Amino acid sequence: MSAQNSAGIQTLLDAEREAQKIVQIAREYRTKRVKEARDEAKKEIDAYKKSKDDEFKKFESEHTSGNKKAEQDANKDAEIKIKEIHVAGKKGQDAVVQDLLNAVFDVKPVVPERIEAPK
Repeated sequence: MSAQNSAGIQTLLDAEREAQKIVQIAREYRTKRVKEARDEAKKEIDAYKKSKDDEFKKFESEHTSGNKKAEQDANKDAEIKIKEIHVAGKKGQDAVVQDLLNAVFDVKPVVPERIEAPK
């Protein structure tokens, strides 16, 4: 009987080892699948991010072109106004200089009202 018990125990041990191998293989497969799923999710996220970035760049390029045109128009208007100011300054420059010179050289002293005039 001890040979039968020993054979039965050996069979149980063999079955346990086989079960451990199966469990180990299942664990390895699960770990592998988790890594693959993580990689696939990362690829999907990257693709989605790239598509949204492209969409934003397209939107930005469509809407900033109007701003560039408005900026160019504003710059042209500013240049025109600056030229007008320079022309106006050139026209009145001689008269202003002459008025300043006259004010400096033709002194007309005036006694302030608070001070009494000499008698």
